[in-house]
Amino acid sequence: MRLFLGCLLFLAAGVAPAATLVVDTGDGARKLTTEALLARPDVRDIQVRGDVSYHHDAHYRAIPLKALLDGVPADAHLQFVALDGFTAEVPASLVLDGHGAEAWLAIEPEGAPWPALGTGKPSAGPFYLVWLHPDAGHVGPEQWPYQVASIRVLASPAARFPAMQPAASLPANAPARHGFALFQRNCISCHTLNGQGDAKLGPDLNIPHNPTEYLRDAMFRTLVRNPQDLRHWPQAKMPGFDSKVLSDADLDDLVAYLKHMAGRKASH
Repeated sequence: MRLFLGCLLFLAAGVAPAATLVVDTGDGARKLTTEALLARPDVRDIQVRGDVSYHHDAHYRAIPLKALLDGVPADAHLQFVALDGFTAEVPASLVLDGHGAEAWLAIEPEGAPWPALGTGKPSAGPFYLVWLHPDAGHVGPEQWPYQVASIRVLASPAARFPAMQPAASLPANAPARHGFALFQRNCISCHTLNGQGDAKLGPDLNIPHNPTEYLRDAMFRTLVRNPQDLRHWPQAKMPGFDSKVLSDADLDDLVAYLKHMAGRKASH
């Protein structure tokens, strides 16, 4: 009873419990609180130029993400899961050696929340993966997950989801193979394919129908570049991918992958 009353008083005072980040690098899950992370000796004040989520320069208290990944090999794969179920897939090599790009875990202080991401939206906290010099590592906008709840080391999406893979008979330099790599980088956070994947936000891109089966190439490109130019829907969540993120050649290869997979539907 005393504990129960204490919790009621704690909440009535308007003080939220400390946020907790779960990190599992393969040796069991660790739970790291906001307080513990901000007390680390490697915490720094950083300025992020052109923050992807806030669309302006931003300042954070943050720690270098690789400091939480001791023992993780460069060929491993990281999955970031957000509070709303959004998942982001990031190769560990990009964090451990981004060729100049630096991955930082920004930490929202208790009692000093960051600004809301928009009207009626929460902030990017409690934990947010931000980058310094992202262009050096070709870091895409889908690799800035916010509201992060957990970080896990997993096998790559290609290994976890074999039904997404193009045919083994395709040559190594086939456009569809490069398109599959682009799909993993830019699309897998929101979309499943052939019923496989961890995404929960967008529709499956192959069953029952692949978008290349009902959209002309020009219309599909419009959808990718700016979804609102195809269908005006104020509640739409899909971002546009400009040529800095996805070049015209990349978009051609993504189309090649989806067309190839339209002939490789999983049974359902």
